[in-house]
Amino acid sequence: MKTKKIFLLTAMVSIQFSFAQFAKIVDKDGYVNLRENPDTKSKIIGKINSDEIVYTFEMDKANKNWLNVYYDDKTAGYINSSKVKLIDSYEVILPITKDENKAIFKSGNIKVDIISEKFNYKENKKFFSSSNYNGQKTEDKYKGNLIWGTDGTIPKTHYKSITVQVKDKKIQIPNKEIENLFNISNEFTTCYYDRKNDTLYLTMINSDGAGAYVALFKIVKGVYKERILKRPF
Repeated sequence: MKTKKIFLLTAMVSIQFSFAQFAKIVDKDGYVNLRENPDTKSKIIGKINSDEIVYTFEMDKANKNWLNVYYDDKTAGYINSSKVKLIDSYEVILPITKDENKAIFKSGNIKVDIISEKFNYKENKKFFSSSNYNGQKTEDKYKGNLIWGTDGTIPKTHYKSITVQVKDKKIQIPNKEIENLFNISNEFTTCYYDRKNDTLYLTMINSDGAGAYVALFKIVKGVYKERILKRPF
């Protein structure tokens, strides 16, 4: 089972870094048009403001100037690749430790401590709520929020804390932002720093082999700003 899990996660990481990843919208007009097809004459189906985070997929060679964008749970379309900056193009903050219980990143005056642990289902069972899907009961919410990282099975691990130190500022990611994220894979967590705009990005792929999701946490000028979650696989 462990070998199968490693194989599945490795495959997902290959997908993530070969042609799919988080990106930031960058446009001098303050927004980009999201189009129905990879063509400037295609119907505009939405607008995305500059600095917003999207999840992108590269197109084939015939459409290399376009990216397939997964904007939200209801909207997907195409934008010109010149209008985005890939998150992994920023300065990489390398890990000094990565194992099943933690991922620690450090470079100069930047340090990130991500701590995970086994999830005690027995103690937290009361916080789960269930729904029926095709006659099968599945637990799909935790403390009223959608569960990420399972396909209805009992979570195995969760985040205990995520702490970020940028210069003289220490930032604790709020517990409510991490409490419904399960089946942690610290091995596939990365950290990037936009030095010009003093913005730190944490990205991760988590799964127990099913229910895979990607997450991004954004810290700007020493202040936690947002969490982005996607299920693009």
